[in-house]
Amino acid sequence: MPQKPSLDGLEQVWVGRWEDEGVYRFDRSAPRERVYAIDTPPPTVSGSLHVGHVFSYTHTDIMARYQRMIGKSVFYPLGWDDNGLPTERRVQNVYGVRCDPSLPYDPDFVPPEKPGKREIPISRRNFVELCHQLTAIDEQAFEDMWRRIGLSVDWSLLYTTISDESRAVSQRAFLRNLLRGEAYLAEAPTLWDVTFRTAVAQAELEDREWPGAFHKISFYGEKGTVWIETTRPELIPACVALVAHPDDERYKGLFGTSVLTPLFGVEVPVLAHRLAEPDKGTGIAMICTFGDVTDVTWWRELDLPTRPVIGWDGRLLPEPPQGVEEEPYKELAGKTVHSARERIVELLRESGDLDGEPRPVSRPVKFYEKGDRPLEIVTTRQWYIRNGGRDEELRRRLLDRGAELAWHPPHMRVRYDNWVEGLAGDWLISRQRFFGVPFPVWYPIDESGQPVHDAPILPTEDMLPVDPSSDVPPGYTEEQRGVPGGFMADPDVMDTWATSSLTPQIAGRWGTDDDLFGRVFPAHLRPQSHEIIRTWLFSTVVRSHYEFGTLPWSDVAISGWILDPDRKKMSKSKGNVVTPVDLLEQHGSDAVRYWAAGGRYGVDTAFDAGQLKVGRRLAIKILNASKFVLSLAESDGEVTEPLDLSMLAALSDAVREAGEALAAYDHTRALEAVERFFWAFCDDYLELVKARAYEAEGASASAHAALRQALDVLLRLFAPFLPFVTEEVWSWWREGSVHRAAWPEPERGTGDPAVLAVASEVLRQVRKAKSEAKQSMRAEVSRLTVWTTDVGLVRKAQDDVCAAGNVEEFVLDRGEDLKVEVELG
Repeated sequence: MPQKPSLDGLEQVWVGRWEDEGVYRFDRSAPRERVYAIDTPPPTVSGSLHVGHVFSYTHTDIMARYQRMIGKSVFYPLGWDDNGLPTERRVQNVYGVRCDPSLPYDPDFVPPEKPGKREIPISRRNFVELCHQLTAIDEQAFEDMWRRIGLSVDWSLLYTTISDESRAVSQRAFLRNLLRGEAYLAEAPTLWDVTFRTAVAQAELEDREWPGAFHKISFYGEKGTVWIETTRPELIPACVALVAHPDDERYKGLFGTSVLTPLFGVEVPVLAHRLAEPDKGTGIAMICTFGDVTDVTWWRELDLPTRPVIGWDGRLLPEPPQGVEEEPYKELAGKTVHSARERIVELLRESGDLDGEPRPVSRPVKFYEKGDRPLEIVTTRQWYIRNGGRDEELRRRLLDRGAELAWHPPHMRVRYDNWVEGLAGDWLISRQRFFGVPFPVWYPIDESGQPVHDAPILPTEDMLPVDPSSDVPPGYTEEQRGVPGGFMADPDVMDTWATSSLTPQIAGRWGTDDDLFGRVFPAHLRPQSHEIIRTWLFSTVVRSHYEFGTLPWSDVAISGWILDPDRKKMSKSKGNVVTPVDLLEQHGSDAVRYWAAGGRYGVDTAFDAGQLKVGRRLAIKILNASKFVLSLAESDGEVTEPLDLSMLAALSDAVREAGEALAAYDHTRALEAVERFFWAFCDDYLELVKARAYEAEGASASAHAALRQALDVLLRLFAPFLPFVTEEVWSWWREGSVHRAAWPEPERGTGDPAVLAVASEVLRQVRKAKSEAKQSMRAEVSRLTVWTTDVGLVRKAQDDVCAAGNVEEFVLDRGEDLKVEVELG
């Protein structure tokens, strides 16, 4: 035990020792029934961690440490989610490059030390190499931070979502989905981000208010002029029909007739559909291919033709769609959506087809959650996995899976149910990106040079992982790539969720280590935040349901968000993110973990620096109280004194409450129970017993034994929450690690907690009297009178109360309520 115990430097000492001694190493020889497996979120390695990460990951670590102490072999891996768009964007920003798949690989390419204003185009392979290079740097910084905060993960189980092992798992799962008919390729209208030039899935959408204007425009029919109102006049050349509600009396006479589009003179039918809104605009609308998701529904259900006008780059296509004359389409060709809108409004005004001036309006528009421009809908060929969006029976089974899960807190299940019930289509899993898991698919090329998409060439599982852009399919040679009679690679990569949905399989080494996988799958706990229930949680359930016919885990624990002091969600774009580095330096890791442990599952929590100070004060108090206890003589004697027995009984109650709370995934209540007892132990019991503990003989042996028993239990109770200070104190007098020690069991014994409670209250009254008289706490009390209904309780602690209060004369009498009278000397 050091002369002057301190919290400073504990992290550096214990992080290294824990790793060297393998304290958190998973025992893979443990039978399945003794394993507790955690499917930990792999953080996206594209920037820096913030306190929100520390908040939620600490909750998981508390549970891992508790399970380890109750005798479980804890499978606690960590991974890095390093593929996908965030990594690509970071590489572009850091190195000043952009990927151009048409360029050849340059083995000698070195990125510039300082990126210029113009991005340097490089090949896909060069770009992927830079992605690997930068993520390796970021991942080391992330690992250092997680070690500093004390995560008890087994670092030997570390995985990345772009590794060979992860790619093999992702491709194996996809091939099996494909062969069973759960995955399919389809050419269909697709939500498209024109900035990133990639498809976007339903789970990645968010609605944002966007300014626009209603334009009242005339169409011409055999029964006269028909006025429609639209916010997207640039889509008039894409118009394939007008539509009104079947019960709308204004337009019933038009159903079955046709009208001509303004400017272009294309004949389109007037149709009826239940989704038309009579009270919106003029009550009749254009159906364009495609302006929004309702257009897609109308197009599909009414069996309409397609006239696409918007390309992948967000500009109007250079050639008009079929049936549209070049005049005046050439006025719009190649323009951005915004510029095309301005020009067509000018043309409509000149032709007299625009009634009045556009009417400004703000409306919700769909965005990619990471994008900054409204999504368009373009027709593309994409890969999908069936998820119940168009299959009522599958939807019902996936809802049943949600009901099988144990949700913490229970009300979070509603978000899962709402998502599944609101699915509008299947899960789009392909992305037009570069740094990701490629689809293990090639296509034969026919004699005319066209790929045959309905006859894909697939690898065998023993070939995985494959990269079709550089690997050759069975039965072909590299010289046949891209030529008639040869083959071509599928150009897309999997959405990051298509890989992350397999984290239990990746971490458990499905397909390569059957023994390990059998011990850790299904896992026990999936911890995550609430906003990705619709993505990560649901998609993992889907993949496990298909492959194994079971849930991927038994329990899910849903963290809330960390809010800034104004109760706004922290985000980099808002500039209100708090990074943990300075907090860890100033307050220490245990203090930061204490703050995190105060946040309950499922509840958004405002960041409060004051709680960090409280946590540091608690850690320091543990050091000081432990030093006092261990400075006393060791005792092999029994605990015999009523006050000591009472304290141990109260401690037993705290052990019971904390254990029940942690077993129910309520770390906050567990910490509250332990902390409540600890402060009573320090503020009351230590003061009451101190004089007797310093005695050379007599009842001091009971005090010494009780104090050491209590310290032993308290260190184990605090260990999941404050791992550094508890390990430090444990090392002063115990062998091994406190984190491998057994979780304490409630042992009530013969003590009565009421003895300590009443003695503490009497002592508080004595202190209060001295404080009000502005006297020292060691000032003499000439007479202390206590009235109580149970004089026996007070009598059991009388000597300790008198010693702690420096009482000369003690009078105990019977009364209705506890009453204390203090006469100072």
